[in-house]
Amino acid sequence: MDIIYQDNDIIAINKPAGVSVTHDRGGSKSIIEMLQSKPGYEETLVIHRLDKDTSGIMIFAKNAESHRHYCQIFEESQARKIYLALVTGRPDENTGEIDAPLMQCKKDALKMTVDVKKGKESQTRWQLLADFGRLSLVAARPLTGRTHQIRVHFQYAGFPLAIDPLYSGNEPIMLSAFKSNYRLGKFAEEKPLIERLTLCAYELEIENHHFIAPLEKKFKATVKMLTKYSSKGSDFFLNEKNFQEILDSKPLSLDI
Repeated sequence: MDIIYQDNDIIAINKPAGVSVTHDRGGSKSIIEMLQSKPGYEETLVIHRLDKDTSGIMIFAKNAESHRHYCQIFEESQARKIYLALVTGRPDENTGEIDAPLMQCKKDALKMTVDVKKGKESQTRWQLLADFGRLSLVAARPLTGRTHQIRVHFQYAGFPLAIDPLYSGNEPIMLSAFKSNYRLGKFAEEKPLIERLTLCAYELEIENHHFIAPLEKKFKATVKMLTKYSSKGSDFFLNEKNFQEILDSKPLSLDI
């Protein structure tokens, strides 16, 4: 867990994948418990959440007043959030918006589902960044903050996350599936490029703050390897600037 910014009111961190923000059912230490165990951080409060297996930028409050203030900003959808997602297939267009109400699934309480009659209003804007053939890299901007919103919306739209055990499968991404003439040593075993949820909270703009979470090592390496060995050649990124922006952890040039 990297603390990338703090002042008298908030702490911004780069949350690792696989760690719960609050209570973990498996008994592992949560992000908030880690923060509150640090001297001087005992009063830290949760402002918003990320799924356990999602990495990326989060902010926490240092006091009750800032907690109330920033919670209201999130509740009113005034924070601009940009996620990066590796998805299966390719969207039909280069940009779009998914407007599909969401509610908890009746058959599985751990999942969310689209329900146009009973679901809560949910919108996600998205932009295709790179077409790798079997996979694509997509930027997502949720306009609302529903649980699993991007995961369910992308599945509903026909380009689910490449790895998502809850909604679309957990088969890891292997370099051999993309690199022609891939060879291993006689006794070597191929290791996955990535084997966790392919979703990262990359940017967060809130009031006068603009935070960026550098991609986790495996996520970044996967993007680099897919770019290098994509069958699309030099046309993998629709905007060549986006690739360098991701490598340098810079704000993305987007139309959403």
